[in-house]
Amino acid sequence: MAEYVSTIFTEVIVAPGYAPGALDVLARKKNIRVLVAAEPLAGGSELRPISGGLLIQQSDQLDAHGDNPANWTLATGSPADPATLTDLVFAWRACRAVKSNAIVIAADGATVGVGMGQVNRVDAARLAVERGGERVRGAVAASDAFFPFPDGLETLAAAGVTAVVHPGGSVRDEEVTEAAAKAGVTLYLTGARHFAH
Repeated sequence: MAEYVSTIFTEVIVAPGYAPGALDVLARKKNIRVLVAAEPLAGGSELRPISGGLLIQQSDQLDAHGDNPANWTLATGSPADPATLTDLVFAWRACRAVKSNAIVIAADGATVGVGMGQVNRVDAARLAVERGGERVRGAVAASDAFFPFPDGLETLAAAGVTAVVHPGGSVRDEEVTEAAAKAGVTLYLTGARHFAH
């Protein structure tokens, strides 16, 4: 991984640890900052002040049940090949760090378009597609919560996204799955969400 990262534009790398020799490889790259992250705390709650009180929500868990693609359900399409699945996992994990409503589009182990903080999912999808431009064609996408309507998924499909992962759980999941099938998009359900207020 260090060899690959050393060939692409990278300013900062943050990881819980590094394999033997990785730091030597990364040290050859000019102007890179390599950081070691502490292990995340398990459990806990997040507090958000709101007018007249507090919103208490469970903290998003790293390595939660829904993060493991072996636990995902293939809703429609062909099973993803290993490279596509790796990109789907990356996009899904990246969603946790993006302000909801979040859509992350990824290709080749990197984000190519991110739509965040929108009041609805279709606007987040449009923003991610706009930011990704031509790099969206052939990429994958993740949504931090379910698609309440097919329009968000249709926006991604029209831009050339080939596979999507989302939690599922909408009363319109069947419509979303049908839209994916009609567009030829592989669709996975995680059963867990990253959405937060």
